[in-house]
Amino acid sequence: MECRTRFVHWFAHHLSNFQFIWPWNEWTHVLDLPKWSPQRVFAQEVLEKEVRLSYWDKIKESLETSPELGELLPPKGGICFKYSGESQGEQYEAELAFSAELSSMVKEKKLAREIYPWVEEKIILVHGHKVAIEVVVQTLLHIGSKSFTHLVTVLERYGYVLSKLASDESNQILVISEVAKLWQNSAQMTAIAIDRMMGYRIISNIAIVSWVFSPANIEQFHTSDRLWEVLRNAVSKTYNRISDLRKGVASAEKSVQNAIESFTKVQADLESAEALAEEVDTEELQSEATNKVKRLKAQAEKLKEEESSAQESLEAKDALLSRALQENEALLFVLYKNFTDVLMKHLLDDLIDKPIDGPGPDQGDSMTVDKEPSAMDADDDDERRNQRFAKSNGLHAEEQEWCRVTLGQIRALTRQYAAEIWPHIEKLDAEVFTGDVHPSIVRAVYDGLRRPFSQFEGDSLMEKI
Repeated sequence: MECRTRFVHWFAHHLSNFQFIWPWNEWTHVLDLPKWSPQRVFAQEVLEKEVRLSYWDKIKESLETSPELGELLPPKGGICFKYSGESQGEQYEAELAFSAELSSMVKEKKLAREIYPWVEEKIILVHGHKVAIEVVVQTLLHIGSKSFTHLVTVLERYGYVLSKLASDESNQILVISEVAKLWQNSAQMTAIAIDRMMGYRIISNIAIVSWVFSPANIEQFHTSDRLWEVLRNAVSKTYNRISDLRKGVASAEKSVQNAIESFTKVQADLESAEALAEEVDTEELQSEATNKVKRLKAQAEKLKEEESSAQESLEAKDALLSRALQENEALLFVLYKNFTDVLMKHLLDDLIDKPIDGPGPDQGDSMTVDKEPSAMDADDDDERRNQRFAKSNGLHAEEQEWCRVTLGQIRALTRQYAAEIWPHIEKLDAEVFTGDVHPSIVRAVYDGLRRPFSQFEGDSLMEKI
């Protein structure tokens, strides 16, 4: 899965350097495949990335030899603003009025601390928290939809209002859902808006994980990269934050060390100057020694203050890093627990454990070369593989593909962040990867960590004994 994702990005970028010219007429067969077919999903994702690198009309023109592939393009429209359509009843009219009033307050440049009491009094107390989230998120993001700069400005000015509404995880999930509804025609802007909200601490990484693995989303895992992009961004931002904090702590430690060394050196000079001042016998030398002692004392006091300030800064950064590491541990637990829970619902007990994306049993030893297979033999092998793919282990082809994609994603995330996962592996083994977990899930994680799968098999056997 990681290779496919990387190849999609590279291929779209490659085509952008050649005016997006490609013989797409050779790919029209993917339209006859189901929406979850790997080939169809690949073509769909390449076209979506091309739109990001150019614009919709340009990419549509590049399909002039095979216009039917326009079906795979993302929708051309922009945002899907809830309060721009026809009247849908009394409740809708009330929400529409609130949205219009909120827009006026923003245009009048009302402060966030002035807007939230209005939201609380007019919407929350009368219509409930959910309606308030719908009205505020839809309206503010609609105002910020003109450009990325507009979005950032809205989040900076009115992040306080959104933070108050997203006070707990369940409300944060509602906020993310509204973002996804507003930008349902643009996977890119959905990912950007959610990422920016996480950056401003409006929503948490755990809320994002919970939203990605919500029942409404998990059935889309194998048909689009949209949700995986949001998840990857959340995990990446978490680890980037930890990396930045570690650099900050290392820099603070260096500052403390430098301050201590400077103070020690000045303190030694001060002691020497005081000793010298006691030994001099002339008035002129005594005056010089006294002035030097005063200057060194002032310098020592200043360096002591700098050392104290650097120490306080180090302690503050250490506290932030400790908090970030605790949040990271919680994120890992929630992430792998969600992966395990959704996969266990799809994997059957009789699913034979096989290496993910590995060779099939009829492919033999990859190091043995007898003869080059003919085109007919290759076609026969593909047909047998497709039949086995569709019928093996009692799973339908689509469910099998869903499992392959999800297992591939868990392995890709594990491989990418293995260094951060290893310190928590004992807790994950004890609380998540227990003996009841399907071996395919554990193998995917262990492959990402480059950890022998036999270790899990041995631990499981000891648990049963």
